[in-house]
Amino acid sequence: MGRPIDYEVARRILKEEFEAAEREVGENTPVVVQAVISESTSRLLASRTQAFREALIGCCLARIIDQEIDIRLPYIELAPNAFTGRSLDENVVNPFLHDRMVPCSKSPYLSTIRRGFTFHPESIKRGVRDKGAYEAMLDFIGELEIADKESARSYLRHLLTEFVRLREAANIQLAQIARLSLEQNRILIAGMLAVPSGGLIPVLLAVAMFQTIKECFKLGWVIEWQGINVADQASGAGGDITIKDAGETVLVVEVTERSIDRSRVVATFNTKIALHGISDYLFFFGNAGPGDEAKEAARQYFAQGHDISFLSVEEWLVHSLGTVGPKCRRMFTEKFLNLLGLREVSAGLKMAWNDEVRRLLGG
Repeated sequence: MGRPIDYEVARRILKEEFEAAEREVGENTPVVVQAVISESTSRLLASRTQAFREALIGCCLARIIDQEIDIRLPYIELAPNAFTGRSLDENVVNPFLHDRMVPCSKSPYLSTIRRGFTFHPESIKRGVRDKGAYEAMLDFIGELEIADKESARSYLRHLLTEFVRLREAANIQLAQIARLSLEQNRILIAGMLAVPSGGLIPVLLAVAMFQTIKECFKLGWVIEWQGINVADQASGAGGDITIKDAGETVLVVEVTERSIDRSRVVATFNTKIALHGISDYLFFFGNAGPGDEAKEAARQYFAQGHDISFLSVEEWLVHSLGTVGPKCRRMFTEKFLNLLGLREVSAGLKMAWNDEVRRLLGG
């Protein structure tokens, strides 16, 4: 009895929608859903009862995968079109939430949703303590059970954005590593730079490296960098990172993930370099390096007394770590983790570090 669910498909959908939810939270671009979905989700997440909202993830997956399933029937013995809610949670949903360090229950089907339970109003008579959360779940299911696959995915994503926000409010412990080889550093840096971060990760890595160089070589630098989500123009700074020595600006760094063309160089010169009298300006780039016309513009400004240079942030980091030696490589890791551990840094980026460390160590 009951309709089977392909757990691999369920894992793939859950991963895709969770990652989309992370992006939406980070970029503040929430998916648009019906008012009843938004309101019921808010009521569910305001409750201290975790079971109903976690079980609802399984209902969403079931609706997306097989629209013949009656998502109100989470036990297969209930009807031919029921589904295995407990098995779906224990094999897919709950391990996923634990792996992503999202606050969740041990198992909703062991605590609250016992065998024979259905997601109907009359089940409230079966000893449901948190009636408000359960009624919110029923309101959500009322829309979900008539949704097509695309709408069901948007409902799931909306629900997951609230789980992401739950995690943001939690304290994520960063994986610690006592010692890394230069090659291991290279792998971790490449992995972190590949994580979508709106440009934050390369800035944090660069700041950590400058801080390391300062301490290792006992330099009198003052390193200033832009706070998270603060634009250069709004702060009056010439770039993402400014290095001063004895009160004089010796280097300004702009960390960019966007392409660097001639117009970008000219605009930077007019609005930052000339405005602030900067003599040494460095573009750190990711995958998109400068074009020939951008380099030509930099050569023209060099003739006017302004050094504008371009470096791959990944190559610079690795080469610098190779220069400072093992002791200072450990210092770099400590400084990067201090920056990554700031409260303003999203839990998703902290989890990305933990994931990269786990992959590196074969965990």
